[in-house]
Amino acid sequence: MTALRTFTGIGEAAGLPGPLHLAIGMFDGLHLGHQSVIEACLHSAARAGGSAAVLSFWPHPSALMNPERRTRMMMPPAVKRQVLARLGVVALIEQPFTEAFGAIPAEDFLPMLRAALPALSAVYVGENWRFGAGRKGDVSLLLASAVRLGVSVFSAPRVHFNGEPISSSRIRASLASGDMASVNALLGYSYFARGCTSQGRQLGRTIGFPTLNLAWQPELAPAFGVYAVRVASAASFDAGVPLWHPAIANYGMRPTIGGALEPLLESHLLGECPFGYGDEIVVEWLRFVRPERRFPGLQELKLQIQEDTRKVSEDFRLQAPL
Repeated sequence: MTALRTFTGIGEAAGLPGPLHLAIGMFDGLHLGHQSVIEACLHSAARAGGSAAVLSFWPHPSALMNPERRTRMMMPPAVKRQVLARLGVVALIEQPFTEAFGAIPAEDFLPMLRAALPALSAVYVGENWRFGAGRKGDVSLLLASAVRLGVSVFSAPRVHFNGEPISSSRIRASLASGDMASVNALLGYSYFARGCTSQGRQLGRTIGFPTLNLAWQPELAPAFGVYAVRVASAASFDAGVPLWHPAIANYGMRPTIGGALEPLLESHLLGECPFGYGDEIVVEWLRFVRPERRFPGLQELKLQIQEDTRKVSEDFRLQAPL
């Protein structure tokens, strides 16, 4: 995986060499539409003998503009960095979205970028990208500014799947309903959780289904329920050669056994488990099995887990993971 240099704020990145090609966007989820913008930036920079970087923002502008109805993000900055590195990006500018930054007039946005990044040669955006105070800036305004500054503008058309545009909002809706087949198709890679395993109450072990537990809490969580997943060590995942282990997972509040204060991701490997407490793992979500629900007692829960495990094991035998 590519080593990624991260800059906190546009000012820190002033020394990036030119000609600098810059992909700009929120890029939440880094779905196939986002990837088309970033890949165009990477390819053009390589062809021109320049450098390429991505400019993204945190938090989402709605956190300042409409905090009571803020957009919940699919991926935190740390996960975004991991996916960008896997895409081959070598430089990322994480610009804090503050009130002052959000107040920059749209017509001043590109001149501000050029002043802060003297080597800036070209910018890459989605055709529907909006920017500047009040979201008044669009590609037409970006082009008008670019002509005066000698900067090229590439606007990528929206990517469609099954006749509809791919968007972060579309993926958020699928994620909230547990439709992982749609989520993964729109992302272009499998949605994943990452963290260090922790010791739980070990109840799964007592009923024959020991689990790897992650106290994992994204802003926008998938639907509570049972999923077919696969698990690998974070080290092998980062090296680009993950050794996947088929598994079944429950994500939720565990209502049958008294509930929990926070959601927990519990993964039961379908074969021998090579992981222990404290190991960092990656869990890829493949298919939704059923919603989480409360059972009358442990025996009923055990019988359901047995049936879920049988079904998921059969799925893995019949078809390759997504």
